[in-house]
Amino acid sequence: MATGIVLFPAPQAVNVVDDLIAQAERAYALGVRQVWLPQQFDYDAIALAGLLGAVVPGLGVGTLVVPFNPRHPLIMAQMAQTAQAASHGNFSLGVGLGSREPERLAFGASWPNTVDRLREHLTVLRSIIETGAVDFTGEQISSSPAWPVKLSGGTPLPVYVAAMGPKALRVTGELADGTLPYLAGPRTIAEFIEPTVAKAAAEAGRPKPKIIAAVPVLVSDDVDTARAFAIQRLSFYETIPSYQKVIAREGLASTADLAAIGPAESIRRQLQRYLDAGATDVVLSPLDRQDVVAAEGIWAVAASL
Repeated sequence: MATGIVLFPAPQAVNVVDDLIAQAERAYALGVRQVWLPQQFDYDAIALAGLLGAVVPGLGVGTLVVPFNPRHPLIMAQMAQTAQAASHGNFSLGVGLGSREPERLAFGASWPNTVDRLREHLTVLRSIIETGAVDFTGEQISSSPAWPVKLSGGTPLPVYVAAMGPKALRVTGELADGTLPYLAGPRTIAEFIEPTVAKAAAEAGRPKPKIIAAVPVLVSDDVDTARAFAIQRLSFYETIPSYQKVIAREGLASTADLAAIGPAESIRRQLQRYLDAGATDVVLSPLDRQDVVAAEGIWAVAASL
């Protein structure tokens, strides 16, 4: 897998789908070979990733990430297999654990026992992807469809989980192809994420998982101004316990210190630290989502790695 970038719609876009297609085509022309789409409450990231993969042949596409609640894994498998077939084998499914309060506000419901649900969700997904069938009854999720679930062209299909906590990382190692941590510094990857997920995979008899580190990036010669912007954009994460642990483990003052900031060459060196720590891939996520010119600077860095 190539060094990736996260794509966000331009704020002034008249049509978001047209805009992201144009961005994907431009990024590919600049040398980017992997793009990722986040999931919020507007577009469908899996469907759009499949479309980008169909329109831009050879471009790796993926989701970073689709929360598994409230999506049943059979529905997730249908969507992901369709995206994989549309992209001719270039789609990667990134799954997230979600966040309880945004889910409650959006869907009028919340789902407890997150790690148990993750295990059962991945169990159903893996069965469909690897065997083309599923017959599973769990405490949280069940699936025993009477009709076929396998889609020609829809597999193999890599599944990655945005796991940060020890329990979720162990489930990821046992049942997924890797993890997609965001704002996990090099020390956290080397001392916590890599050994935890690798041990779980080995005990389950699975290949060593990938660690695809998503890093917030801002290319700028004015480092002080860029850092102030990073503090503004990332301070929210300091209220979340899992990120508080990352900051403490890294010995940093704030989440802004986890961002790659500075001139292009400096950013390349900062990203190399993640690879040296055990990340198999890096994904560059732009801090400034309003500036198309700034985004292209990030694409150029990604293409050069």
